[in-house]
Amino acid sequence: MAADAVVDGWRATDWEGLVTAALLGTERRREGAGGGSPEALLDAAALQTVRRRAGLRPAPARPRPEPAAEDPRPELPEAARRRLGQLLAGRTGGSGRGVLPDLTELLPQWLATANARGYRAPAALLPALLDAARARTDLRPAALELAGARGRWLARLNSDWRFALRSGAGGTGLPEPSDTAAVAQLWEEGLFAERVALLASVRAYDAAAARRLLETTWGAERAEDRLMFLDSLRAGLSDADEPFLERALGDRSRNVRATAAELLSALPRSALAARMAERALACVGPEGVSAPAECDAGMRKDGVVERPPAGRGERSWWLGQLVEAAPLDCWSERFGGLGPAEIVALPIADGWAEDVHAAWCRAAVRQRDADWSRALLGSPAAPPAAGPGTASLAERAKLLEALPGEERAGWVAEFVAAHGLSEAFQLLGVCAVPWAPPLGRAVVDALDIARDAGSYPWSFSGVMGLAERCLDPAEAVRLEALTAAAEEPADTAPGAGGYWTEAFQRLVSTLRLRATMLAELS
Repeated sequence: MAADAVVDGWRATDWEGLVTAALLGTERRREGAGGGSPEALLDAAALQTVRRRAGLRPAPARPRPEPAAEDPRPELPEAARRRLGQLLAGRTGGSGRGVLPDLTELLPQWLATANARGYRAPAALLPALLDAARARTDLRPAALELAGARGRWLARLNSDWRFALRSGAGGTGLPEPSDTAAVAQLWEEGLFAERVALLASVRAYDAAAARRLLETTWGAERAEDRLMFLDSLRAGLSDADEPFLERALGDRSRNVRATAAELLSALPRSALAARMAERALACVGPEGVSAPAECDAGMRKDGVVERPPAGRGERSWWLGQLVEAAPLDCWSERFGGLGPAEIVALPIADGWAEDVHAAWCRAAVRQRDADWSRALLGSPAAPPAAGPGTASLAERAKLLEALPGEERAGWVAEFVAAHGLSEAFQLLGVCAVPWAPPLGRAVVDALDIARDAGSYPWSFSGVMGLAERCLDPAEAVRLEALTAAAEEPADTAPGAGGYWTEAFQRLVSTLRLRATMLAELS
């Protein structure tokens, strides 16, 4: 074909012109007065495509990559390998959702179990596994752990998977925390995200080494970076961190100072905790509450924020910060040897009860004090608004996390039995998986009661989703009776019974699939 060949008005050698014509429309861009039809444009593009391919010169072959490191972990059992392929494909085995399990929601649980049992990912499924981790950041730690060294090797060959090379310890591109030279080099030369991940990795391995690493560059870091690095010290926080945190109280950044003060207040034996205790004890006692009249320089240095948020009084704001930063064990002596439950039950005059109790709640969460958390939660059977500490379900969920797992599940089970599921979602989310038998029974009974009440199941969709992932698979036996269609009372919502039957069938099928998945990984 001639170099300047024209196909029905389109110059077939002008690729950019063809692309522009396709974008603007054939009526607006023609080569001359005649021709220019859309069909001719496509013919010209096809011709130019052949010309371009024929004119390509073969590129020199690249060196073959080094083989991937050996992964000594055992391979998955064959049934588990097939299951992983199904989970990664998101297939349910049918064309519609209906009563079939949501496989994408079961993938995190499958990955956690496979990692706990020490398996490695099949080589053939590594691309799909990395694609899944790329699409869902919540999967990345578990997916990259399963992928192991071969996954990292493969990620170097595809820029779409570059996240696998900078994602943190345990199967990511970071040096071993014990390799001090490599750690120091990455700390000096790495990107910010790499340095955050590196500091967390070293902190988990050797808390003191991580603190010393941070000290080497602390003065040269940007304020926003100092804040992120300082937050990394929450893991493994101990009295050994106090001198560094005390120096951070003098930082130029208000946010850094506030974070340093928060971390110090979580150390009951720190000097800051003692200073806060002295201030708080002067404000709150058996005789009543006397909130601070000003926020002095010492309070500001210790992290007390002077300006309250909109709608909050200054004295109430300052009082709350002092009380939440004081060690909780200082209150027993102040109240004549009383325990947490007895102190919380005492009346507080002049409208200060809500402020003081809310501050105690924040202190119990920060200091992870089970006795105070238990006292502030009160009885699960009591109306939420009448709780001794807080009516906020979000705050109650935080308090529950300070309790031992079995006690936490028991408290939530009693709450569900007394109040149903409409306010239980946040509380259920902090309970260990699989749910303990008393909690599982309480949830199933509450779902049955909700069905009998005539409401639609999607009113409880959040709890149903949690139940699919968190109920003990053994509960499928009890749930089987609820899958049968039942007669609908006249006063119920139209069609609700059928929707409930489908929801229970889906729950049972999901629990059975989870049981099968666990057996396949045995």
